[in-house]
Amino acid sequence: MIDSDGFRPNVGIILCNEQRKLFWGRRIGQNAWQFPQGGIDEQETPEQAMYRELEEEVGLLPQQVELIGNTRGWLRYYLPKRFIRRNCQPLCVGQKQRWFLLRVLCEESAFCLDRNAKPEFDHWRWVHYWRPVNEVVYFKRQVYTRALRELAPLLFPEGAPRQRSDWQRESRYGRQSSQRQGARR
Repeated sequence: MIDSDGFRPNVGIILCNEQRKLFWGRRIGQNAWQFPQGGIDEQETPEQAMYRELEEEVGLLPQQVELIGNTRGWLRYYLPKRFIRRNCQPLCVGQKQRWFLLRVLCEESAFCLDRNAKPEFDHWRWVHYWRPVNEVVYFKRQVYTRALRELAPLLFPEGAPRQRSDWQRESRYGRQSSQRQGARR
């Protein structure tokens, strides 16, 4: 389902824990990290798509999370020219996303990265609120920044932490104890 401007409707999911750290997933077989996200099926609302994608990619059910909020409108990004499939119609030039902020209410042991036949992630970790902006693939950085800025007041009513660009001084993979290897069935 591509809109008249060439954008595929999509949802993005920002999961946080009690310490307000964010779920950060590594794409299966790649050294690429991102938030859970996925397309919106025909006749599906963005919220319905978000819960479906949450279960497919992370293994969590609606009762295992609390919906804190979502972006007011669509946030768009263009695909780099080399990723545009020119032989497909209608032509998809990028994605328009509705972003959802969720708080995890269950134990980490409930996460299941391989619930779907084609898993999205093979590893995950909890990260500082702004870290994804510096680690996500370059063409998604602006939309990640916009989503995190818009949703920050919902998670940090006292004021969001400062956005930092000096992550290279910290361990690339965070504390060893916070890593979760693989997926469980």
